[in-house]
Amino acid sequence: MLNIGYTNDLNRRISEHQKGKGALFTKKYNVSSLIYYEAFENISEAKSREKQLKNWHKEWKWNLIKNSNSELKTLTIN
Repeated sequence: MLNIGYTNDLNRRISEHQKGKGALFTKKYNVSSLIYYEAFENISEAKSREKQLKNWHKEWKWNLIKNSNSELKTLTIN
């Protein structure tokens, strides 16, 4: 299951998801591993990209992820 969203604090968001907190989608599908992310300079760019990705076919999203994380390893943020 893929979850697409934006945040101004990725570490906090990951922690919330791992604790079962956050959006209903996250709780319902137990989304807790980060396998892909993009960074943006401002929130309007992030919102625009989120909207774009949410309209993509599932296969396109998986291809995007696998291009940068072919083994689908859980990522950590420093």
